[in-house]
Amino acid sequence: MKKIIDSWFTVTPIDEKTFAISEFGHWEKVHSFLLIGEEEAALIDTGLGIDNIKRITDQVTKLPIRVVTTHVHWDHIGSHGEFDSVYVHKEEEDWLVNGIKKLPIEQIRHDVSRDITKPTPASFQPETYTPFQGQPTGLLEDGDVIELGSRKLVICHTPGHSPGHISILDTSRGYLFTGDLLYDETPVYAFFPTTDPVQLVLSLEKIANLKNVTKIFGSHNTIGLEPSLLDEVKKAVQELKRQDVIKFGTGIHTFNGFSVQF
Repeated sequence: MKKIIDSWFTVTPIDEKTFAISEFGHWEKVHSFLLIGEEEAALIDTGLGIDNIKRITDQVTKLPIRVVTTHVHWDHIGSHGEFDSVYVHKEEEDWLVNGIKKLPIEQIRHDVSRDITKPTPASFQPETYTPFQGQPTGLLEDGDVIELGSRKLVICHTPGHSPGHISILDTSRGYLFTGDLLYDETPVYAFFPTTDPVQLVLSLEKIANLKNVTKIFGSHNTIGLEPSLLDEVKKAVQELKRQDVIKFGTGIHTFNGFSVQF
């Protein structure tokens, strides 16, 4: 595939059928991921909605695309309305249909418009920016399997950052897509009113015990973390329990390769 040059999105090939689609011009440094199978493609999240991510996916594949939502926060559902097939965990169906809970639109508009370092399209108007709302095509549960044709995605319910947060294991390659449960450089958030520190730590423990992971892809910051990070996660979980700090207000806890804020 020829290299894609775009004014807003950066496309990084992970392998010949897996691509990170990044928005580095925004402080969130958010990544969506396009996984191409033999019969269908999966797009894990659709980004900020500052620009239309479908412009990129149309250049990469002609296969039908199923959007798989890690969680219903505004920076992960921005272009959901451009796709016909959208899936979300059942715990966040209501968020997708009726709006993100306990997050005022004023706060969202402030966050989407600040610290932008690339030119944005004329269609982006921060004062009227509104997160996608709509009925999902289907609902996901823990253990569900999405078959793309020669590529199988296993859904892991990993709540904590949000009630219906999921991680996705691509068993054909050992890629683990962790959404906002695990990434580097900046803290994983578990201090919002809609977050749950206890559930988040249980979810970290859950992914740390997954087998045959070859690479970890969080939705922010570095693209592709080594699976050895899961060993650090195991140690961190035990340390958080030992210190009895898995609760709101205990601040930022820093470990080797990642941090968490309660």
